[in-house]
Amino acid sequence: MSPGKQAAESDIAPPMAAGARLERMRRRVRLSRLALFTAIAAGPVALGVAVVSGPTTVAATPSDKPTPVRTAAAAADPAGYAQVFVDVWLRSSADADSAQARLAQSLAPDVDLPDPVAGAQPKPATVTAVRSAQQGGGEWAVTVAAQYVDGRLRYFVVPMSADASGASFTVRGAPAVVAGPARAAVGESPYGVSVAPDGDLSLALGEFFGAYLTGAGQVDRYLAPGVTLAAVSPAPYVAVSVQQVSAVEEAAAAEQVPADGAKVRVLVQVEARDADGRWPLAYELALLARSGRWEVAGLESGTAQGGAR
Repeated sequence: MSPGKQAAESDIAPPMAAGARLERMRRRVRLSRLALFTAIAAGPVALGVAVVSGPTTVAATPSDKPTPVRTAAAAADPAGYAQVFVDVWLRSSADADSAQARLAQSLAPDVDLPDPVAGAQPKPATVTAVRSAQQGGGEWAVTVAAQYVDGRLRYFVVPMSADASGASFTVRGAPAVVAGPARAAVGESPYGVSVAPDGDLSLALGEFFGAYLTGAGQVDRYLAPGVTLAAVSPAPYVAVSVQQVSAVEEAAAAEQVPADGAKVRVLVQVEARDADGRWPLAYELALLARSGRWEVAGLESGTAQGGAR
């Protein structure tokens, strides 16, 4: 390379190096400004940290603690198995040759079978599991109710075991006859407002139930806009009459239908009739005032707890 060319390149190198250093300084300034603006948005404390420390690089530190993993517990409720066993056990006898006895022994080989006197006790009409109590370690106590045709009702507790997956069950011992569960106290009804039987609301309910339960007319004409409710089909009754209406809100008992949008909840006692007799029924409904009439806004389930919905 000629001395002249080397001198030319040496003259250019210092400005290029200086430009590179200047670009690095500009980058640092831009990063500092970005961190400062971010800290201003985050708050005073973060602003102070940013001013003192400047831009930094934060690396995630792996935690020494393992991340907990939640798994769904197996649903191992042996109520249905206990119900089947008690039904078969009550219908069996010590005669191991009967079909019921063989089935009972296949379900619980180590449980003794009853030995009733012939004709002394009728077989149960229905057997229903009413309560399951988990006792820990896969052990359960299932309460089963047996109802007899003669009106008797007996409760049996069956000791059960279930595996971890809930796929296998075992009857651990013979059933125990126990007293039935006590009746729970009933709280005060929220339906404390009496509605006149000849008022607009009661009359609207009578027409609605006539269509809903007997097929007398179309149900849609008694429904609020946007509400879909199909009549019971086939119609189970030939006649329906409203016996009593109680409401939560005072507006239900007003002599005139209130302004549009007023909503009330009611409890309706209904008497339905068919070829087999008379049937007392009860319904909870929500009604909406619109254009001077009451319309059904919903067939509720459960008991209202007070307050407007």
